[in-house]
Amino acid sequence: MRCSDGEMRDLVTSQPGAGWDYAQTRHPYHMIERPLGPHYCLYNRRHMAVRFDAQSVEDGYWMLRQKAAVLHTGELPLQFKGPDAERLLDRLFTKDITKVRPGRCGYGLACYEDGGLIVDGVLLRLEPDLFWYAQADGDFYSWARAHGAGMDVEISDPDIFASQVQGPEALNILAAAAGGLPDGFTYFGIARVDLGGQEVVITRTGYTNELGWEFYTEPQHDAEALWAHIKAAGAYCGLDMFGLDSMNIRRIEAGILNAGSDFDLHTTPFEAGLGRFVDFDKGDFIGKAALVAAERGCRSWGIKCVEGEPLIGAVLEVDGDAAGVVTAGAVSPYLGHGIGIALMDSAAHGPGTSVRVGCRDGVMREGALVEMPFYDKECLIPRGKLVDVPVRA
Repeated sequence: MRCSDGEMRDLVTSQPGAGWDYAQTRHPYHMIERPLGPHYCLYNRRHMAVRFDAQSVEDGYWMLRQKAAVLHTGELPLQFKGPDAERLLDRLFTKDITKVRPGRCGYGLACYEDGGLIVDGVLLRLEPDLFWYAQADGDFYSWARAHGAGMDVEISDPDIFASQVQGPEALNILAAAAGGLPDGFTYFGIARVDLGGQEVVITRTGYTNELGWEFYTEPQHDAEALWAHIKAAGAYCGLDMFGLDSMNIRRIEAGILNAGSDFDLHTTPFEAGLGRFVDFDKGDFIGKAALVAAERGCRSWGIKCVEGEPLIGAVLEVDGDAAGVVTAGAVSPYLGHGIGIALMDSAAHGPGTSVRVGCRDGVMREGALVEMPFYDKECLIPRGKLVDVPVRA
């Protein structure tokens, strides 16, 4: 898996000049972020703010946990439209897409023929024959077009951008912005709402396991006016943008995997701990035969390290032997210790296994493999069934 060495990383900043940025796409809120001093990563060739000079990582984290925060993401919504849209998507994904009703979202996990993971994302069924797939970073567009050849389906990139409003105040902000909550807007629901005179698609989804929703900015929208309206609705609690570094802490706590770093094309859904999203009772899908024959053991676990911050790319040792790699690491301000995600070399090691883990300070430190999520094991917070607003130490 390719990533930074944990000490240095390559981010994108805006500089005077022109040229050699043709493979990069700015999101519609770029100029609004600019005064905050953004530093971007490339995600689906789109800019996504990793951090801001005007905001510390910890401040962004606590804004998310205690109030609400917004991330303009690099997710890439692809559109599938036509009589064969459902049939194609059901072949591309490991879950039964026919069960996703119009007005609802589903989780879409795609594999290669050998069972290796391509990408994951949120599938929106807007109408019986109209879907958006907000995919994580990965090569999926060409794959989908190739497998859709001969089918009555149009696959396109409609130039839509997804933004997340996450945190305990998120639904109160939505109610203020939309004049009330949409009827039946439950977890993984879809609605079209009026936000300051603009009709906007929203979903009860997110990447944090906090209460939240996402809004989709389309080409016809006035992005500046849309953001001004949403920010004004959240002014009472200080709603603002934050960076991926802040969100990353929470997604590790939540055990939410990142495509391309926590798993890749050599990892099966079972090895990534995503086996529950493989439905062998449905019809044939790409990778089914390989997954039927695959081992069911999980290799992806959380890391608890009391005395250090697990270093991305560092080795984990069990009984003195290399046994895995750190795919994500941070210090949790809420838990008060280092946390991370490990991809072990085999499924022989699981929760409760004592490990030595390479940390940011260059020292191998004692740690343990644990179940994910680190807390809110039943994911009650994003469903609105548990209110947990922690106090900042």
